[in-house]
Amino acid sequence: MKIVVVGAGGVGGLFGGMLAQSGAEVGFVARGKQLEALRGHGLEVESPLGSFHLQSVAAAEDPAQLGQADAVLLALKAWQVAGMAPRLRPLLKPGTVVLPLQNGVEAADVLSKALGAEHVVGGLCEVLAWVESPGRIRHVGARPRITTGELDGGAGERLGPLAEALRSAGLEVVITREIGVALWEKLLFIEPFGALGALTRAAVGLLWSVPETRAILQAALAEVTALSAARGAPVREGAIERVLSRIQSLGPDTTFSMQRDILAGRPSELFDQTGAVVRLGKESRVPTPIHDVLFAALLPQEQVARGLAGQVARLS
Repeated sequence: MKIVVVGAGGVGGLFGGMLAQSGAEVGFVARGKQLEALRGHGLEVESPLGSFHLQSVAAAEDPAQLGQADAVLLALKAWQVAGMAPRLRPLLKPGTVVLPLQNGVEAADVLSKALGAEHVVGGLCEVLAWVESPGRIRHVGARPRITTGELDGGAGERLGPLAEALRSAGLEVVITREIGVALWEKLLFIEPFGALGALTRAAVGLLWSVPETRAILQAALAEVTALSAARGAPVREGAIERVLSRIQSLGPDTTFSMQRDILAGRPSELFDQTGAVVRLGKESRVPTPIHDVLFAALLPQEQVARGLAGQVARLS
C-alpha cells in the first residue's frame, strides 16, 4: 500500500515513520529545514514504542512529485488545509482515501470541496509528538490512536486496508459510524481549555482551581455542546462530565497545542477552533457569548503571528 503523508511534523513524521518502518511504501510532503533533513539523512523517531532511524525516505515539497497514492494522511495544522487541498489532486486515483487528522470540525468539508467528497473521510488523532530537531521526531506517552469514519455514517469497508496498515505499524485505529460526533467531542475537550489557557497564560490545574475561570470553562463547554446538536452531530450524553474527568486526570501543568502556539507567537488554530465555534454558532443561530469574547480577545495576538503587526500597530 502506498501512503503519502502530508506534513512531516510531530504527527506526520511519527505516523509516516512508523508506517515506513513496518514496510509500507511512504512518501512525505514537507518543506524547509525538515525537507532538507529528510533528504539529507532520513528520519529519526524516538518513541517508547521503539526508536528507529530510516536512512532514506521519499520526500518532496510538491505532492505531484510523489505520484498517485492509495491513501493520503493529512497531518498539517488546520489553518493550512485550505491552501494545501488543491495541490493534493495529483495524488488521487480512483479509490484514493484522504484522511484528515486536524483539530476542529471542518477539515473534511474543505477537502471534499477541493478534491471531491468520494475521496474524503473524517478523522482525528490522539498523540503527543513533536519535532525535536530537523529530521528527528520525539513521541511520548501512550500508543497513538486514530479515529476515522465515513462522513455519511457508512460502515467504512474501504477503510479496512488503511486501518490494517496503520495497526501493523503499531497505531490503534477505531472506525466509527459517528465520526462527526467524535470530532465535536474532541473539540469539546481541547478548545475551551486551549482558548482560556491562552488568554490567561495558565495551565489546566490553575484554570480549574480558580472558581471564576472554572465557571467560564463550564459555560464554554455548554456552548460547544449546544452547537454540536445544532450542527447535527450531538455529543453523547455525559460528554462534559467525561471531559472534566479526563482533564482532572492530567497533570496540573498540562497545556494545549493552540494555547502553546499562541503563547509562543506562532500562527495557531484559533480560527479553526474558537473561531469556528463563533462562526458556526452564527450560522446555526446558537448564542456563543463566551466564545465571542475569547475569540475577540485572542485575535490581536493571532494577527501579529500571521504578519499583520503593522496593521495592528496603526490602531494604537
